[in-house]
This record gives sequence, structure tokens and C-alpha cells, in this order.
Amino acid sequence: MAGIVLAAGRSSRMGESKALLRVDGVTFLERAIDILVEGGCQSVVAVLGPGEASARAGDIARRKGAVPLENPRADAEQIDSLRIGLESLSEDAEAAVVLPVDHPLAEARTVRELVRGFRAGGLPIVRPVYNDRPGHPVLFARRLWDELAEPDLVDGAREVVHRHAEEILDVGIGDRGVAIDIDTPEDYRREIGS
Repeated sequence: MAGIVLAAGRSSRMGESKALLRVDGVTFLERAIDILVEGGCQSVVAVLGPGEASARAGDIARRKGAVPLENPRADAEQIDSLRIGLESLSEDAEAAVVLPVDHPLAEARTVRELVRGFRAGGLPIVRPVYNDRPGHPVLFARRLWDELAEPDLVDGAREVVHRHAEEILDVGIGDRGVAIDIDTPEDYRREIGS
């Protein structure tokens, strides 16, 4: 089981690198790596954007035992980073648990539940649901990776999720963090504090 942290976004609404924001004394990136590792991912890659903040984030990822990868395009979409992450994974990875760095309040137990659900049922997409709302991280089985690599996905990974709507395992979870996306300074103040 592999983990991918998506942390190459421009953070334009936040105004600073979300990977380097802090929660509970650690950066969002450290927290994301911990969530995936403690949740059962044997390897983790962190896809980072270009620039000085990403160079610092790369050092953090290496210290945590994750492999930093660069998405060199400042204007890249999230699907581009997902492709970079998937391409880097070892041949024996059966699935990837994908966590955007701006979901730092998700819990490791949620990753364990996704992995357990995947192993029990074999469906290619497993996602957490909190109060009837799907959230992050999302598990994608290897058999979908070629579809996720298709160059003309108009709506990114969502398009692949919609194609396989009948093959999704939604795991009801009591983890409010799966539905909390920290995109703006207001989100940060409301959910994490000043």
C-alpha cells in the first residue's frame, strides 16, 4: 500500500505554502505523511511544486522518510501531481491512498479503514464519508492508474470516479477531518486557530 501527498498547489487563496502551515506543532506536510504511514502505507511520496517553499518541504519529506517529487509546472492541476505520484510507485503497490496536503485534520485510523475496506471488497475506489459527504484521502486501486494517466481528463480524478460510480466503496467514518479543506486564512483560523 502506497501513499501520495499532493502538495504542489499554488496556495493562491492561502497566500503561503499550505505544506508549511502548522497544526499541533508540525507542518501540514509532516502531518499528512504521518497520517498515511500510521494508517498502513509502506511507502509515501510527496508531490511538491517548484520554488523555495517546496525545497524546504522536500527536506521535511525526506526527514520523515517520504520521497519528495517535483511537479515543475507552477500552473499544474492536481491531476498532474497525482500522475507524477502514481508513476513513481513501485510495481508491487496494489493501491495508492491519496491525501491532499490541505486536509491535515484527517486521522490515520481513517486510512486503516480505507485499506481494510479495499482488502475486504476489492472495489477500485474507496473513500471516507462523513455526514453523507465524501472526503479525503481516497484510495485508488492499481487497475485505475492507467485511466488516471489519460491526458484529456476534463475534470481530473473526479472524471474517473464518476466513470466508476458503481464500483466505489464509501466508508462511513466518524472522522470530521476528512471533510475539512484548509484553503484560506479564514479556514485556517476557524479550524486550527491563529
